[in-house]
Amino acid sequence: MDLRDQLKNLFPDHEEQDFKMPEDEFKQKEPLVCKFEKKGRNGKPVTIVEGWEGSEEELKKISKKIKTTLGIGGSEKDGTIIIQGDNRDKIMEILKDMGFKTKRVGG
Repeated sequence: MDLRDQLKNLFPDHEEQDFKMPEDEFKQKEPLVCKFEKKGRNGKPVTIVEGWEGSEEELKKISKKIKTTLGIGGSEKDGTIIIQGDNRDKIMEILKDMGFKTKRVGG
């Protein structure tokens, strides 16, 4: 006899209901800052997305979505996404489609 059967015996008038766990959806308070940088990278251009307030796991999902959509390389660490090349406009469009506010810094 499992727990469900035991509860039915104890409470015969109770009707069972489906229960869904509420999902806590994360909302970014500040806009993600999208900027272009060449300094300190041997002249190689990169696009940096800063200002992430959520978990590292979510950051990795967003980074992977950007990299696979654009077909380019990059990395993520410490709340920052680094994407190879100057792709600010494309990245900002992808982030807006995902529901994030973005802000372009420089140029």
